[in-house]
Amino acid sequence: MAGDDAAGDGPVDVSVLVGLQAAGKSTFYAQCLAGRYALVSKDLFPRSARNKQRRQLRQVAEALEEGRPVAVDNTNPAPEEWEPLVAVGRAHGATVTAYWFPPDLAGSLRRNAARQGRDRVPEVGVRATAERLREPTRADGFDAVYEVRFDGHGGFTVRPAGPEGDDASGVRRKP
Repeated sequence: MAGDDAAGDGPVDVSVLVGLQAAGKSTFYAQCLAGRYALVSKDLFPRSARNKQRRQLRQVAEALEEGRPVAVDNTNPAPEEWEPLVAVGRAHGATVTAYWFPPDLAGSLRRNAARQGRDRVPEVGVRATAERLREPTRADGFDAVYEVRFDGHGGFTVRPAGPEGDDASGVRRKP
């Protein structure tokens, strides 16, 4: 995976998970990043918490100041959400990696419907996120963008994003 470990042998990484609710982002974090990356998620804040964006950015900055890689597990559907994360990463000399979960609206709605309590998002919220969701690219300031899909065996496949990937300049090549 992208980024270095917390052993101090290079820059730390900010991993930004991008995808619909119930797309597998939290499971991916648990299986692939936990133990190496600190977790920051607005879902972990109290519902009544104010200034969630500011609080999230502060937690990311604190992890980076401690030399720890950090993963941001939210939907992060568009540049308005990920640009501040890229900026805080850059300000701390970190690499910034996007993990893109291509939309499967029917699958997300099905998995979301099986959730209980606070974990379940109203369907209108999932659909609203789907309307805003945009695939991140290296041109958005990411050092790397990976596409993440379920592998059909309880895990994930991870590969460079896009049919041709990004070229060295960060410009998406057309198929």
